[in-house]
Amino acid sequence: QVQLVESGGGLVQAGGSLRLSCAASGFTFSNYDMGWFRQAPGKEREFVAAHSLLRSIPYYTDSVKGRFTISRDNAKNTLYLQMNSVKPEDTAVYYCAAASKVFATARDEYNYWGQGTQVTVSS
Repeated sequence: QVQLVESGGGLVQAGGSLRLSCAASGFTFSNYDMGWFRQAPGKEREFVAAHSLLRSIPYYTDSVKGRFTISRDNAKNTLYLQMNSVKPEDTAVYYCAAASKVFATARDEYNYWGQGTQVTVSS
């Protein structure tokens, strides 16, 4: 049974930091690109960052470049998102996802999803 379980969300002040984790099980973690999406109230779920197996390349949406860092530990089957210099517009539910397609950025390219963790940034 495939499971992706996010943790680490919470309330943080603008300019602060937060680290999200995603524990994966039930599939071969090292064979998948892993990504983070987010969904703010009333908005579509959007791509945030992903880590490709192809040459271990991370890639980001423009709004988080230079502030967020995605990483993975294949030995622990865990994906991370380090969020620095957070802004109120980063407030959303953050989802972890797994894609069998390389360099996937669209929702329908991802095969497995977690339940999400809430991140709230106060101004």
